[in-house]
Amino acid sequence: MRGSRLSLCLTKVQSLVPRCSVNICKEGYQTVLDSFFRMQVDGVRPNPWTFAAALASSAAQCASEKGRLFHALLIKFGHESSVFVCNSLMNMYSKCGLIDETKLVFRSMECRDSVSWNSMMAGLVSNGFFGEALQLFFRMRTAGVNPTQSSFVTTIKICSNLKDLTFARQLHTCVAKEGHGLDGNIMTALLVAYIKCGEMDRAFVLFTSMAGLRNVVSFTALLGGCIQNGNDHKAAALFSQMRKEGVEPNEFTYSTILTASPLISPSQIHSLLLKTRHESFSTVGTALFDTYAKIGNTHYALLVFREIDDKDVVAWSAMLTCYAQAGDTEGSINLFMEMAKEGVVPNEFTLSSIINVCASATAAVDQGRQFHAVSIKLRLQDAICVSSALLTMYSKKGNIETAYDVFRRQGTRDMVSWNSMISGFAQHGHGKRALEVFRDMETQGLEMDDITFIGVIMACTHTGLVEEGRKYFHLMVQDHRICPTMETYACMVDLYGRAGKLEEAMEVIKGMPFDADAMVWRVLLGACRVHRNAELGEVAAEKLMGLEPQDSAAYVLLSNIYAAAGLWEKRARVRKLMDERKVKKEAGRSWIQVKNKVHAFVASDTTHPLSEQIYKKVKEMSCRLKEKGYVPDTSFVLHDTDGEHKQVLLACHSERLALAFGLMATAQGTPLQIVKNLRVCGDCHAVFKLVSDIEGREIVVRDSNRFHHFKNGSCSCGDFW
Repeated sequence: MRGSRLSLCLTKVQSLVPRCSVNICKEGYQTVLDSFFRMQVDGVRPNPWTFAAALASSAAQCASEKGRLFHALLIKFGHESSVFVCNSLMNMYSKCGLIDETKLVFRSMECRDSVSWNSMMAGLVSNGFFGEALQLFFRMRTAGVNPTQSSFVTTIKICSNLKDLTFARQLHTCVAKEGHGLDGNIMTALLVAYIKCGEMDRAFVLFTSMAGLRNVVSFTALLGGCIQNGNDHKAAALFSQMRKEGVEPNEFTYSTILTASPLISPSQIHSLLLKTRHESFSTVGTALFDTYAKIGNTHYALLVFREIDDKDVVAWSAMLTCYAQAGDTEGSINLFMEMAKEGVVPNEFTLSSIINVCASATAAVDQGRQFHAVSIKLRLQDAICVSSALLTMYSKKGNIETAYDVFRRQGTRDMVSWNSMISGFAQHGHGKRALEVFRDMETQGLEMDDITFIGVIMACTHTGLVEEGRKYFHLMVQDHRICPTMETYACMVDLYGRAGKLEEAMEVIKGMPFDADAMVWRVLLGACRVHRNAELGEVAAEKLMGLEPQDSAAYVLLSNIYAAAGLWEKRARVRKLMDERKVKKEAGRSWIQVKNKVHAFVASDTTHPLSEQIYKKVKEMSCRLKEKGYVPDTSFVLHDTDGEHKQVLLACHSERLALAFGLMATAQGTPLQIVKNLRVCGDCHAVFKLVSDIEGREIVVRDSNRFHHFKNGSCSCGDFW
């Protein structure tokens, strides 16, 4: 009597478990197992129902060792021929990922019912053996077993995964013939199959015919299909229809429809989520703040993030990306620290996101190194996304040799790694090393893309290798059959423009298969400024002003061309045009990090607390420079004033102030790194070369165009600045 009560207890607890929460489920499963072992202690003989309940509990916990123990015991008690016990065995083994054991049980069964076939098919599908599952369906039909609703649902899922449209349509016909045409689960499975096969028109026809059968699953599936196929308008209409029909969206529906932003207003969905209390679901909250992030609303994104219950590493990583997109380096790093305090262990994607943040110009030099150390501690430094982020970060922070060390240590490399190394060497003035990396790619027979060749042409540009750049452009088009993009043509214009071949640069623009955009004209105008070609500069400036009338670059560069040529009246007209159009010139700014603090400067800056000492250092530098034979190049002062005042203005450029501060605030011999938002002027370039020799320091300057490594009186750019 006691044995039957225990057996009944097992069955009841197991049947109630799926309705409970996760925590209760675990307790329920443990109760089942504890009851089973109490039976053994009390000497009560388990029956087939007892084993079925115990095996179901093992399957729910993926407890394969306990499941094997139950298997041995049921053989000992002579229940191995019981069909429903064998079905439970197959379910347990397949859910534990032991598909070979599942097959052995299936093959050993003398009698099989439809549940046996369905369990075996479901096990094969859940473990990724779609082809074998399909063959089993045919064997089932051959054996004379009529497919059930579960059989059809599983088989249709196989069609979805294999994207086998032909068989899905055959199953649709078969379902109708065998009287399952009104089964909601089967119809929804067919709907998903058509969507995954790209048959959206057929999916809509089926969906329309499902009146009375449509539920949240079918609506959500069709919503997702519309969005994946780029039809956000239909998705929005479906969402409205869903609500009109009284079908309540679930967390998957909300997560899906939020990806249709901005057609779907995130604030409207947010309101619905607050009403239905779905905003705290991790998947929904992550989708909502990701949507806010994409429209640049970091404030609301953070508010949503704070409301999510049980934030997982995916949610934290998405929020980090949100800060990164907003350019908030400090916010990203603070959030990472908060994540660590919460005990959430970052994965490779989290680390790659925060390392990419550290590559920004405003990030402190040492922050990237600290996260490199974190990646090593977590043994994630070899993950391809992490190592590629490290490579890019070190390259952008001026440490090209460390970037190359990361590149060499990579066990596997993706296209990002190769392209980052090529463009990194190019931007640092190591054109020959960039071409060596490219030749390694060629030797290994790796596939290349337009980004690869942009890096190669840029390497040729920065080292004055005009003919080589032309050769690689033709190699890209003729041998690799890669169509040049707008950026590729801009690189070719830059290649010719820097070398003073302005007519060839203009020929490139004329030969483009599409109209040149602002980037191309800006590059040409910059070259005209360097080589003082006022005639062609006027053409480029006119085109650029027409495309981007509010961009100050066209006005400033043309104004500079006129000033360098002494055409002060024309320069005045350009400045007046800027005033009329309310175009403001971007101020030149320079940054230098000293002792973990970033100091910013503008030209003639007096806001720094140590301004008086800085200008004393500037004056001291000027005296020492003149002793070395330095003569200021006043052509870079674009004001109609006397020569002495021009020299004063040159000495007060933002990069010179940053340099003076760095020299006085750091120990002798300490390398300096300066960032400037605009291109460094030619006179400052000459000064930095001399100072590197006088002071015996390496000075790295990152301007808007490239890196300059000044050492022993020379620059890595070879004066192709």
